[in-house]
Amino acid sequence: MWGVLCAFQRPFRDYPGVEYRLGDIPLPPDWREQSEWTFARLMYPPVPYRRFGRGYGGYGFRGSGRGIWTEGNSIWTQDYPRADRHFSLALRRLTRIQVRSVEQPVNLDEGDVYDWPWLYAVQPGHWQLTDAQAKSMREFLLRGGFFMADDFWGQEEWDIFMASMHKVFPEREAVELENRDPIFHTVYDLDNRYQVASEGSVQRGRSWKCEGCPDRWRGIFDDHGRLMVAITFQSDVGDSWEWADAPYYPEKYAALGIRIGVNYVVYAMTH
Repeated sequence: MWGVLCAFQRPFRDYPGVEYRLGDIPLPPDWREQSEWTFARLMYPPVPYRRFGRGYGGYGFRGSGRGIWTEGNSIWTQDYPRADRHFSLALRRLTRIQVRSVEQPVNLDEGDVYDWPWLYAVQPGHWQLTDAQAKSMREFLLRGGFFMADDFWGQEEWDIFMASMHKVFPEREAVELENRDPIFHTVYDLDNRYQVASEGSVQRGRSWKCEGCPDRWRGIFDDHGRLMVAITFQSDVGDSWEWADAPYYPEKYAALGIRIGVNYVVYAMTH
C-alpha cells in the first residue's frame, strides 16, 4: 500500500526562499529515498498589501520576500529549507521513524495534501487562505491530518491567523493546551516549557520578538478529543531547528524545540 502511495506522490522540488537561495543548502546524498514520514511545509498566499515592518525588514531577509508565493521567495519559506532538514535529521536520530531527508512544500490547491499527513507552517500570522484552500485544509484535518502553526507574534498576527482558521473551522476555537495533554508526553515530558527564542532575538539578548508577548501553547481539537492543530504562538520553534548546530544559539532552545517537534510528530502518527 505504501509503495502505491509513494508512486503517486508529487515529486520533490526545491524553491528559493527569503533567507536562502537555491543551492545554498545542498541536497543530502539520499534525498531521493522514499520514507514513511516527510516534513511537509505549507505553501500559502500572504495577506496582500500588508507592511511587514517587524518581519521582513527586521530579520535580515534578502529582498522583500514578496515574490509569487507559488514559486517561493515568500514568507512561507522563512527558515526553509535549513530548519526542515535539520529537524528531519534529528527525528531520524531520536526515533525509529523512517524519515525522508528532504522536505516537501505543499500547495493546498494542488490536491496532494492527503499524501503528507503532518503539515507545518511558519509565520501564519501573515497568511490568507482562500475559501478553496480552507476547504482542503478542513478536509485534511478531519480525515486525520495534523497541522503545526509556528512563529507568529502579537494580537494582530493572531487575528490574521484565526481569520483563516475560522474559514477552516467556523464552529471551532483555539484553546490553551494543558500540561496533562498527551501531546506533551508522547516521547518527552514537556511540563516545563518556555518561550523558544529566534536566532535574531538571541542576538539581541532576549527570547521575545515583541514586548508583552509570552509563549502560548494552543490547539484545536476534533469531536473525539484528537488535537488537529498545534499552535506554538509566540515561540520560534523553526529557528530552534534551523540554528540547532550554531555554536552561539543556546542549547536550551534547540533542545526544547527539537523535543517539541518529536512529540508533535509522534502524536500525529499515533492519534
